Amino acid sequence: MAAAGVTGLGALDVLLLHAVNHRARGKRLADICLVMNIEDRHVAAYALKKLVRQGLVEATRRGHETRYATTARGDEACLRYRRVREECLVRSLSWLDEHERSVGSAASFLHAMTALYEQAERQVTVTAELPDTLAPLSR
Repeated sequence: MAAAGVTGLGALDVLLLHAVNHRARGKRLADICLVMNIEDRHVAAYALKKLVRQGLVEATRRGHETRYATTARGDEACLRYRRVREECLVRSLSWLDEHERSVGSAASFLHAMTALYEQAERQVTVTAELPDTLAPLSR
């Protein structure tokens, strides 16, 4: 983001800025945390407040919920970031076009492995919380 002209942001701040910017519509904190797989909502809330203070994101209240959307400055920062990413990263990976099929297969495999790992992690968490007498029933 510094190359795109926005300084003072950490990795999570940048990820949340792009998540809020995605599809250009207001998002609730719960939705952002779900998409980003963030369990500690206060971590995301703190980062969003930081983005609001920098004028990149705006928070609007609708009843009991707050929705976050990028400001014009935030939209422009994301656009500049995409240009920098295109220039520096995407072009340097152009050689992968020859191996597109194998890269796509590898990406699909990694996605499936990630999903299986997360499912196993949830299962272990549930099993670990059950009393010893009930643990065999959850298998």
